[in-house]
Amino acid sequence: MFSLLKTRSKVRKPAPPEMRTLDVAGRLMPLTIKQHDRATRITLRIEPGGRALKMTVPKGLAAREVNAFLDRHQGWLLTKLAKFSTDTGLRDGGEILLRGVSHRIRHSGSLRGLTEAVSIDGIPVLRISGMPEHVGRRIAAFLKKEARADLARLATMHAGTIRAPIRSISMKDTRSRWGSCSSEGNLSFSWRIVMAPPSVIDYLAAHEVAHLKEMNHGPHFWALCRKLCPGMEEAKSWLKRHGSQLHAIDFD
Repeated sequence: MFSLLKTRSKVRKPAPPEMRTLDVAGRLMPLTIKQHDRATRITLRIEPGGRALKMTVPKGLAAREVNAFLDRHQGWLLTKLAKFSTDTGLRDGGEILLRGVSHRIRHSGSLRGLTEAVSIDGIPVLRISGMPEHVGRRIAAFLKKEARADLARLATMHAGTIRAPIRSISMKDTRSRWGSCSSEGNLSFSWRIVMAPPSVIDYLAAHEVAHLKEMNHGPHFWALCRKLCPGMEEAKSWLKRHGSQLHAIDFD
């Protein structure tokens, strides 16, 4: 009788991503290079908001080939990155969107006071106090507060319609997705959505609430999402066209 000795092959951990800084015509861009076992070609993409680059390469690809690819695509990158302005405009006299409406930024000159959206001579204004160098951060804090109020109200309304309980609602600043829903009923949203028109904010709330019933993107999910938000297609189209511009704003 022969005994067969079974040996377990060691599972190799994937190589950690390589982190670089790529100079694109004087614009320094963080670059993540990740090897993938199934990759058969090099892919390069600009992350939402135009703040970083991500590259996927076949496993074991020589560094010189990676560098040659990046050199060949400098022109492509320059063209694509041109639509992402490096000037945030977050200063006195600048503008910021709130629920799809452009608001003029006015620094009150006071070190204390609330950030508030008001109308002055018929012009929408976002009035800011505090140190001038903190304007961006104060605007971000205001937008987070407004987003929480809007999304909590809309999500609660849609959840009531389908009789699905929400465990929690949180605001995040994610780049890869606008929202998420866990199997436990925890909803998470990107607070940047409050810069979009109300119909788009409503769609995002409806989308994540629909996941409380359908944890997928199948036909039943989309039917439920459309029932909660009849203007779903228009809202999706708006996000596709303008979403990256909202991600590109640097509030720090």
